[in-house]
Formats: sequence, structure tokens, C-alpha cells
Amino acid sequence: MFVSFFPTPRLFFLSAAVWSLAAILFWFFGGEQLGALVGLPPAVAGTPPIIGISVFWSAPFLWFYIYFFLAVAAFYGFWRWYSPHPWQHWSILMTAVILFLIYFNVQVSVAVNTWYGPFYDYIQGLMSGTIQSTAGEFYAGLASFAWLALVGMNVQVVNNFLVQHWIFRWRTAMNHYFVSHWSKLRHIEGASQRIQEDTMRFSQIMEDLGSSFVESLMTLIAFLPVLIALQAHISELPIVGEIPQPLVIAALAWCLFGTISVMVAGLKLPGLQFRNQRVEAAYRKELVYGEDHADRAQPATTAELFNNVRRNYFRLYFHYIYFNVVRYTYLQADNIFSMLILGPSFVAHKITFGAFSQISNAFGRVTGSLQFLLNSWSTIVELQSVHKRLRAFEATLEGAPLPDIDERFMKGKESDAGVKPIEA
Repeated sequence: MFVSFFPTPRLFFLSAAVWSLAAILFWFFGGEQLGALVGLPPAVAGTPPIIGISVFWSAPFLWFYIYFFLAVAAFYGFWRWYSPHPWQHWSILMTAVILFLIYFNVQVSVAVNTWYGPFYDYIQGLMSGTIQSTAGEFYAGLASFAWLALVGMNVQVVNNFLVQHWIFRWRTAMNHYFVSHWSKLRHIEGASQRIQEDTMRFSQIMEDLGSSFVESLMTLIAFLPVLIALQAHISELPIVGEIPQPLVIAALAWCLFGTISVMVAGLKLPGLQFRNQRVEAAYRKELVYGEDHADRAQPATTAELFNNVRRNYFRLYFHYIYFNVVRYTYLQADNIFSMLILGPSFVAHKITFGAFSQISNAFGRVTGSLQFLLNSWSTIVELQSVHKRLRAFEATLEGAPLPDIDERFMKGKESDAGVKPIEA
């Protein structure tokens, strides 16, 4: 799954994580200041933030673009020398481009959050009559947001286009790799489906989860300082009263509670999803044999196989009931949680309309990034089931025993799912 697209996968991913962490730490502990050597100094502490689209060609941003390019070039150059790979342009360079565009869109969100404060305070002043303004000034403020939204939207469109091609390149690499070993893999149950469908689903899900995780991490890094700065407006939290870092602690506690709740509720789902693919594959395989052999796909056989499909789906539906109850109850409560913790500050008249807009948006971004597992649990369940099927291919090529569930299936011992081995 990975060796077809990435050079020396285990070492590659370990080195990518270490190099990324080193680049991030160096940036925060001196790298950002190096831009001054080339005329691109960092923003001076205490100066008003740049409002609007011009922030993206300010000196600090231009230096970050150069810094990111240099870090990627060094990483790519090392792997091209150490372990050349036919897909390294896509697995390294295009991955870096996608990550950069994700970062850029996160920064667009930060710029929008910065715009919220002065603009909504301006709106509050207009509504209360304490500010005199003109229609031109009002529309200029809206135009500032419109430029940010327009740039963010188009960057997202470009990123989606690149991601689609990236996914298909990974699927192509897996397809060529497995097809080249078809003689060793053809005896595995559902081999054709695993190559045709599971490789496609695996690459799509991995990209979806990977980009979501990176976006969540970048959002957390970008918005956590914003949230810390904004909590100067917060006097205390409900029930617990005054505590250090109130917004950060509230976000962490709330997201930890939700994530644990959803993970516990969804423990049984991966196994059931995997068995679902088993019974569907057995039913489909018998129907395919029936197209060429008159003695196959007899009514009694197909009825039994379809009954296995029905039984497993009904079990899956039952377990999804309480999983969805837990998940959607939490997500609905999440919609009002920020209002709940801001209650004491509203009553104490410590929050303006602009500050409230900034806090609500920043708090939602931070909690959203911390809720990665909660929001992605259904996708993770699907990935686990697909990974188990493709893992049988890798075990065969490595000369290792098949995964336990494949061994039981091949021996006809999958009694709990009602699956019976089919002789070709």
C-alpha cells in the first residue's frame, strides 16, 4: 500500500515527521527572525495587525514562503539521493504543495478572524449611534472580507484539483504494484475487488484523513495563540469560576470528553464493517460465477449468501444507533458550548460584539481541530476495514501468514458472520 508510492515507507514517514518538527521548532526559535537578513523582518510585537488581503504579501509571509520552499527542497533532495523512487515527484513534491495550500487556507481563516474584531465593533458603533460613517466606508469594510473569501475559495478549488490527481496517482502506483504480482495474489478471496476498488478507497480515505489531520494541526497552531490573546476578555467560567487560561482549558476538556465518548461508542464498528465487505464479496463472487456456470448461483445458495448480507447489515445498523446518538448529541451541544462559557463575561459587560465574534470563531476553530478523531471516526472505521483487506496482499507478497480474519475465512471458520468459503 505504501511501498508502491513512497520510498522506504517506514523510514520516510519517520524522517518526514522529524524533519517537519525540526523545521517548525527552528522557525519559532529563531528561523522567523532570519528573514531580517534578506529584508523580510517579522512583525514587531505590539503593532496593529494587517487587516485584509495585503497580509499575504507582507514581509513575514514572504519570508515564510521562502523558508517552506527551502525546507521542502532539502527533504526532497535527500530522498532523491538516498532512495530514488519513480513516484517521488508526487509523493514528496506534490504532497508539499498540497500541505502548503492547506496552510494558506488556514491563514485565510486567521485573517478573516482578525477582520471580525474591528468590523463588528464598527457595526456595533453604527447600531448604537456612537460612530458616524459613510456608505463607502461600510462597503470598503465588506470588500476587505470579500477579497479574503475570494482568494480562500479559489485556493481551495486549486487544492481540490491537485488532491484528486494525487489520489489517482497513488491508486495507479498500488494498482501497478499489485497487478505485477497477480499470480501470487489471485487465490485470495475477492482479489479482483481488492485491486480494483479497495486501492481506490484506501488512497481516497488516506488523503482525506491525512489532509484533515494536517489541517486540524495547522488550525490548532494558528488559532491557539489567537484564543490565548482573546481570553483577556473572559472574567470566569461557569461553575469552576476564575482559572488560568480559561478558554484553552475549556476547549481541551470539552474535546477530550467528546472524543472519548465517541471512541467508546464506536468500538465494534471496524470489525462489522470488515465483515460487511466479506459477505458482500462472497455474494458478488457467487453471482459472477453464475454468469459462466449454470450450476452456480442457485437460488438456495444465493438466498443463504444474501441472508448473510442482511444479517450483518442489521447488526451494523443496530450498533450505529447508539454511536450516532452519542455523536450527534455531542455535536448539537457543541453548537452552544462557546455561548455557555461566555455567559459570565456577557453578564459582566466585558465583551463587545467584535470581541465576541472573534472569540466564537477562534474557539470553534480550536475545538474543531481538537475534535479530529470525533469527526473522522466513521472514516477511520472504513479505513481499518479496507486496510485489513489489502494487508492480506502484503502478507502474501512478504511470505508472512495471512491476517487472522483471512485465515479464518479461508478455513471456513467465520461462523459469527455466517460466511462460507467458496470453491472456484
